[in-house]
Amino acid sequence: MSFLASIPVIGKVVEKVLGIVDQAVPDKDLREKLKSDIQTNLMQLDYSAFEKEIDARAKIIVSESEGQSWLQRNWRPILMLVIVAIVANNYLIFPYLALFTDKAVLLELPEKLFNLMAIGVGGYVLGRSGEKIMKTFKNGGSE
Repeated sequence: MSFLASIPVIGKVVEKVLGIVDQAVPDKDLREKLKSDIQTNLMQLDYSAFEKEIDARAKIIVSESEGQSWLQRNWRPILMLVIVAIVANNYLIFPYLALFTDKAVLLELPEKLFNLMAIGVGGYVLGRSGEKIMKTFKNGGSE
């Protein structure tokens, strides 16, 4: 189960499914067999599409980071820093300034921009996790 648990979304889904099996099947032997079968079937799935998606995203990021233009290389980090600055203002700076002055400005963070930040950070985390998982998977779990 350790390999499946290490996949961010799939691990949580597998845990929930196994928990449902624990609750729904009273017979201990049948319950353990079902859980084992589920885990075995999930381990035998073809994860090549997942791996191709991670590789494609990684190639895009690498090509941008090696681009000729400074802006091409740095637009993602700049965007993330701007969003982080807005979040820092709204949740760290503004509350303290508002105690001393009425001129403190609360910056609007549109939902789409916040979602973009979540995707950017989540995509990075998922991409790095996916790379490590696929490397471990290819090496037979020996990493």
